[in-house]
Amino acid sequence: MNTRQNSLAISLVSEIIATDQLLRSALSREMPKGMEISHFSVLTHLAHTNTEKTPAGLAKTFHVTKGAMTNTLGKLEWAGYVHIRPDWDDARRKLVSISPAGRRARDAALSAIEPIIEGLVAENGSESVRTALPVLRDLRRKLEGDR
Repeated sequence: MNTRQNSLAISLVSEIIATDQLLRSALSREMPKGMEISHFSVLTHLAHTNTEKTPAGLAKTFHVTKGAMTNTLGKLEWAGYVHIRPDWDDARRKLVSISPAGRRARDAALSAIEPIIEGLVAENGSESVRTALPVLRDLRRKLEGDR
């Protein structure tokens, strides 16, 4: 990689990391009390798929360890946001689903962070966001392929 490409790559990665940190901070400040971004992400995934998932499958989806996902699911279960039950076909596995309280909590969190998200799109313009999305998706897919 030549110096110009190296500089471009470093600038890209630096911007992504800084943006991630700032966005997580802004969203965390607006989340309902006790809600973390990881909780919101899992609840959103379960709400969108509307199916039961295994903890291992969720860990893979979110690129975290099984232990980290178990910790997140434990907190969500304690709050009443998910149901965790044994898999009747394989007693070694568990299945996770979102509860009605989890849907309400996810909706409340989304309502709290929507102004931030909508503001970012409005400030940058829908067309700029549409242009950036394919590049970001491609980077994510390539990184997922490295796992």
